[in-house]
Amino acid sequence: MKLNRQIHHAEAIARLVGIQDRNLLVFKQYLGMNVSVMGSEVITDAKKEQIPFLEAIFDVLIELAEHQIQLSERDVMYIIKLAEKEQLDNVFELYQNRRKVLVNDSGRSIYPKTFNQKKYVEAISNYDLVFGVGPAGTGKTYLAVAQAVSDLKNSKIKKLILTRPVVEAGENLGFLPGDLKEKVDPYLVPLYDALYEMLGVQTTLSLIEKGIIEIAPLAYMRGRTLENAFVILDEAQNTTKVQMKMFLTRLGFASKMVITGDPSQTDLPKGASSGLNQALDLLTELDDIKIITFEKIDVVRHPLVQRILERYEINENKSS
Repeated sequence: MKLNRQIHHAEAIARLVGIQDRNLLVFKQYLGMNVSVMGSEVITDAKKEQIPFLEAIFDVLIELAEHQIQLSERDVMYIIKLAEKEQLDNVFELYQNRRKVLVNDSGRSIYPKTFNQKKYVEAISNYDLVFGVGPAGTGKTYLAVAQAVSDLKNSKIKKLILTRPVVEAGENLGFLPGDLKEKVDPYLVPLYDALYEMLGVQTTLSLIEKGIIEIAPLAYMRGRTLENAFVILDEAQNTTKVQMKMFLTRLGFASKMVITGDPSQTDLPKGASSGLNQALDLLTELDDIKIITFEKIDVVRHPLVQRILERYEINENKSS
């Protein structure tokens, strides 16, 4: 069956379908329907009642491709999810007006890719203290690190500090071999990985050696005032109330703080209250602090992973 939509330029077709038509494969993997482009026409084996849904999606995809926006599988997946929620308004504006955050070490441009990511990046630019809260996989830490690296490259800050609470800092950590750094580094690996991707391994290690970049457990922040710095607290749901208060009061002049975490997922000992949850309750109405809440729709995974998770959720709901 043909959709009542046409793509008029060969370059736009290439931008829409992706390498080896992988963008179109998303429809098969996630929605169970075949979609192909023949000449200027879009062909599908979707059921008749699904055609309006598909046409709404291709209205957006074609408009983006014809305005020279290269689409990826991730973009197609996000637009499908928006269509499922009937939230396709302003998608073109999202892509057309997105601001490049950084060009990483391999030359790839990093942009906010969802509406909430765009709000988050704008908040980091305009506020000294930003909370990014919501599910894992929404880009909270990744985009914060990208913005911090950009500010460092542009000499807006003198130091980049990334920190996480090490929940296992009691006796469990003591059983691990090695000195304190060797014991703690495994918990900081995601932060190293983000920096390696954005700056390259050698540049990252050189900046760490010079003290321009610091990656350390949260306990290392005690007693300091952090000035001319971009400070990121990751996995903040695992802070205690005392730790969060301590961290928030480290903010110095000419500095930014970004705090990320998922309030619904904590690894704190049973009965311990999350410092992130308390901070969100106490600070939510302060004008100079911005809280950006991410949602499930911001988690754009491989379509097969999406379907696997949905099956697990259905099973869990049956069991409960």
